[in-house]
Amino acid sequence: MKDVLLNTLIEEHATLEAFASLLAYEQKALAEVSPLEKLPPIIEKKTELTEKLASLEKQRDGQLRQMGLPAGWKGMELAGAGDARVANQWKLLQGVVQRARHANLTNGMMIRVRMNYNEKALAVLRGASSSMRGGAATVYGPDGRMSAV
Repeated sequence: MKDVLLNTLIEEHATLEAFASLLAYEQKALAEVSPLEKLPPIIEKKTELTEKLASLEKQRDGQLRQMGLPAGWKGMELAGAGDARVANQWKLLQGVVQRARHANLTNGMMIRVRMNYNEKALAVLRGASSSMRGGAATVYGPDGRMSAV
């Protein structure tokens, strides 16, 4: 049974490595001036990998229960205590988890910075900082001139 668990951990590790690599690719895309062409396929692949990871975690938890161990972290610690191969693979997996978590947080910050910049740019274009003169907001019209909305 531990061989089955080990195989699941190896597959989970490989999938998580692919996910972490995809996050690095996403980070590069987010640093570009116009990332919109690259982001949709990245998001699609991230969704696919996330679903696979959730399935593998569920599978791993089921295998732990079949071994009479609790699911999750506690069960993996107990399973690893009795098998050095499982313990080593679990440790490798946790390292990738930390790397992916850090990359995901970085990407989230990059997205927030970009969103804040876009909101400020829109506010300037709409004249939000000075638009409340007379109660009417102003925006740029198709002719490039500011007009009240």
